[in-house]
Order: sequence, then structure tokens, then C-alpha cells
Amino acid sequence: MSLPQPDSATQALLDRVARCLPTTGRVGVAYSGGVDSATLLAICEYVLGHDRTLGITAVSASLAARERAMARDTAALIGAEVIEVDTHEDQNPAYVENDVDRCYFCKDEMFQVIDEGVVGKHGLVAVAYGENADDAARIDRPGAQAAREHGVLRPLADAGLTKAEVRQIARAFDLPVADKPAAPCLASRVPHGLPVHPKKLAQIEALELTLYELGFSDSRVRHHDSIARVELPRAEMARALEPATADKIMESARAVGFTFAAIDVLGIQSGAMTVAALKEKLNYVGAD
Repeated sequence: MSLPQPDSATQALLDRVARCLPTTGRVGVAYSGGVDSATLLAICEYVLGHDRTLGITAVSASLAARERAMARDTAALIGAEVIEVDTHEDQNPAYVENDVDRCYFCKDEMFQVIDEGVVGKHGLVAVAYGENADDAARIDRPGAQAAREHGVLRPLADAGLTKAEVRQIARAFDLPVADKPAAPCLASRVPHGLPVHPKKLAQIEALELTLYELGFSDSRVRHHDSIARVELPRAEMARALEPATADKIMESARAVGFTFAAIDVLGIQSGAMTVAALKEKLNYVGAD
């Protein structure tokens, strides 16, 4: 399918990104299906054309099956070719150890697999990923170091596009993920210092799927061994405490191996565990 023609304001944003893309050759886009990577994939499809664009999805235990299916559906709407590659970050002890730099080892594995098995085979002149200008200013992005080491492009950030502007482009292209909440990988739900194992990730995925099926718009299931600490949007927390809903949450939690499920009164705290750990480790002083 062809993407919609954007309005003039959105076209100006697209022109900024276009100047940060290679002028010739095929570009691979690290594609998870979130709003940033989906928008970058759509931009490349729109600016470079179908033959010069290839989406690349890394598949491992940390990618939820629902997210994988949504990524496929979104790519189909964009009309872009996407391939899937298996990554094995869970075989790296440094990743399993789950220090604050866990994301570095995940991204390093992904870009290494792309470098060795995709770039030459598919004739890519460059690989890009969806870091935006807001991401670039954050301290909790150790994966960005791996991207730099592998020479991965970051056209959204280099063009100065904020998250809001990325969403603006996504809406102009009628992407279904335009207003999709951030969806970090399943491993991000395991507190730093506790090891990451596929069994834990499967428990998290199963309980988060239950929460989705119960109608919650977003959730994080933090894995504290026998306890599932459930984060929900604050406006939706009260419904989780209704007896019938609470019983279903508890039933699902126990079915996958948790002993208790607790609702976190602070609600969704995306990235909070990593930011807190990094501030403590680096004695970082800055804006919250």
C-alpha cells in the first residue's frame, strides 16, 4: 500500500529526516514495532522507496508475542519488507547478570547479528534505529553506546525530532501505533541485580497479556521473585481492585508461578528502575 501524503508541516519534518539518510543504497531499519521504529520505517519507505528499505526485527525471549504480531501488522500497513532475525543475548552472562547496562549487551548482540548476517546478504549501505532527540538526552539509554560502536544511524535524533514530532508523523501516515504507549522489552521488568531468565520473561508476558485482555490500556509486571508488582495507569487502578477483576489478576499470577500480585500505587513508571540505579551508581545529579 502507499502511505498518505502528509501535510506541509509534517513534510517539513520528513525533509529534515531525509537529509540524515543515505542518498544511495539500501537502508536497514532496526524495527521493534514501537512508534519510533515504525515511524522511521515508514519514513524510509516514503523517502527512499520500497526497494531501498528493509525492516529488521530481532526476535528473542524478551520480545512479547503480542508485540511481534503487532509489528508484523504495522509493517504490512506501511508496505515495507521486514525480515526477522534470532538474537541470543540471554547466552551472554553480562546480559543475564542484569546490571544497569543490560540494554547495551542486548543491542550489541542485535547489531552484531545484523552486521554478520544481514548487511551483506541484503546489500545494505547502512543500518538505522529509532532513537529520537528526547531519547538522546536521557541517561538510561545504554543501548545507544552499542549503536554508536556499530556505526548505526539515528536519523530521527540527528534531525532533532522529539517524541511528539515522531508521533505527529505517525499520525500523518495513519500508523496504528501513533499513540501507542512505550513498550520496553520484557527484560526491563526484572529489577537490576536480579538475573534475567526466559522463565521469568514468560511469566511477565503471560500476566501482562491477561491485563491486556482485561482491558487495561498499558501495564508493567515487575518480577520480584514470587511477587508480581503490577503497574497500571493511575486512572485505571481502581478497576484492578474490583473483586472480579482482582480475582482474575490473582488467578493468572498464580497460574504462571507467582505467589502474590500487588498493585503499585505509583502507577506506570517507565524506566524508573534504570534511572534510579544509574543515579545511584554514577552519583548523578540532574532533573527528574
